[in-house]
Amino acid sequence: MEGSSANIGFENTRPLVSIITIVFNGEKTIQRTLESVKRQTYLNIEHIIIDGGSTDKTLEIIKRFETSITFWHSEKDNGISDAFNKGIGAANGIIIGFLNADDWYNPNTIETIIPFFNQFSVVYGDVQFWEDNEIKHRTYADHSKLKQGMTLAHPAVFVKRSMYEKYGVFNVNYKIAMDYEFIARLYFNQESFHNIHGVLVNMSLGGLSDRNWLKAFKEEKKVKSLYLGVIRSNYFFLKQTLLFSFQRFRLWMQSFID
Repeated sequence: MEGSSANIGFENTRPLVSIITIVFNGEKTIQRTLESVKRQTYLNIEHIIIDGGSTDKTLEIIKRFETSITFWHSEKDNGISDAFNKGIGAANGIIIGFLNADDWYNPNTIETIIPFFNQFSVVYGDVQFWEDNEIKHRTYADHSKLKQGMTLAHPAVFVKRSMYEKYGVFNVNYKIAMDYEFIARLYFNQESFHNIHGVLVNMSLGGLSDRNWLKAFKEEKKVKSLYLGVIRSNYFFLKQTLLFSFQRFRLWMQSFID
């Protein structure tokens, strides 16, 4: 409930998982998101909602789920990174994940990732992308390619809380690629990643980074330049832009064939 956060620890040595959802005017999709967390087979979860001051029916929907939401708060924020950081500040979990307000988990998503945290700091999987109630395509995430760009989908990435304590939270100077900037900190500092090679999250096409992909790539280039230098970061930027453009063209052509 607003203004309160349950102090939940372990249940039968099963670590508490904090799921953070940020939302602004998400009345059309947030119920599906909330239901997907509520349906998880793993029971030791806290769900934290950070609302950016919605003016539609989002808060009405959130209130209907108060019995399964640990903490929610509504106020204007200073962008996505700021909202993410508010969620981390409210979280008690040993493991933290972010689920967007138009995305949803498979029922066993959290149960699937838990066993790997005995060995790894970051556990991730794949995403199915939907449009008009149809599956359009699926990611095949690979952290070994993070030097090329954001090859992981943030809602399918789960991170130990200790990583935020060690490396800090999201950089508010990044407006779209803040997730890549944070994951890059872990990757280039050689923290341990594990790929489960399975779908964890369903995602609707048309999100912020999808609509502003070129700006996102430019922000990613800025991050890569810190670790790889200007020449290599420019090379990967060009490669990433051409590949994405080709994939967009291929999907566009496929829509005519279908």
